[in-house]
Amino acid sequence: MLKLESINAFYGKAQIIFDLSLEVSAGEVTVLLGRNGAGKTTTFKSIMGIVPVVSGKTFFNHVRIDRLPPHKICRSGLGYVPEDRRIFAGLSIMENLEVARQPSRPGLKPWTPARLFELFPNLGEKPGQCGANLSGGEQQMLTIARTLMGNPQLIILDEPSEGLAPVILSELAKTIG
Repeated sequence: MLKLESINAFYGKAQIIFDLSLEVSAGEVTVLLGRNGAGKTTTFKSIMGIVPVVSGKTFFNHVRIDRLPPHKICRSGLGYVPEDRRIFAGLSIMENLEVARQPSRPGLKPWTPARLFELFPNLGEKPGQCGANLSGGEQQMLTIARTLMGNPQLIILDEPSEGLAPVILSELAKTIG
């Protein structure tokens, strides 16, 4: 489903990723572990086209994506939850979800606000609340929920447990794992 072949990525002149190869099959849960500064986030950003891949190739569903802009990678069915909670602070919870809505994908149960509110009941209690007024954990829930509204075939979660209560984290793991 996702395949990286000897990718190399830089920030300026500093090389961060060195000849990384990785494969993730459909239905598989893969974890990228490493100390702070090891390149995990840069790897994710390279997959999503946010940090350019200088050499190597990235494929999603057998289609080369490393030369595509981030919005096309996202539309192809690859979802990304960044570590820094990129919500639209001036929009309500519902507006944040609606802005990310994508059609459902064949063979996958579609994500809807109702389904997401079952997963994240805190958000369902206040769908009209502005993103800026949410706690850090609620903002993390909203970031994940907004990504799921894109109905991705594969989701990349960077620091997904940040700010989440253990019970919510457990439900999230059961749902997406």
